[in-house]
Amino acid sequence: MLSKNVTLVDLVKNIKANSSKWMKTRDETLSNFYWQDGYGAFSVNPSQVDKVVEYIEDQHEHHKTKTFQDEYRMFLKKYNVVYDERYVWD
Repeated sequence: MLSKNVTLVDLVKNIKANSSKWMKTRDETLSNFYWQDGYGAFSVNPSQVDKVVEYIEDQHEHHKTKTFQDEYRMFLKKYNVVYDERYVWD
């Protein structure tokens, strides 16, 4: 749950900064690891949390047949999110 005292942008900024630092400590080959500038955030009905966890656990499998970009576009279209392709990817 997101605290009313923390904005989503600040939360994502902190997660990305700290996880980037952590990734760089995992292996020398990750020394140039960085996150893209943007992010997407979706709310989840509490009754669907188990499905979201299952989805995350199986990402490596379904990304063998569908790219992240294609899947993200599918989410945007499914939930009628208006977007401009020029600004979605770095």
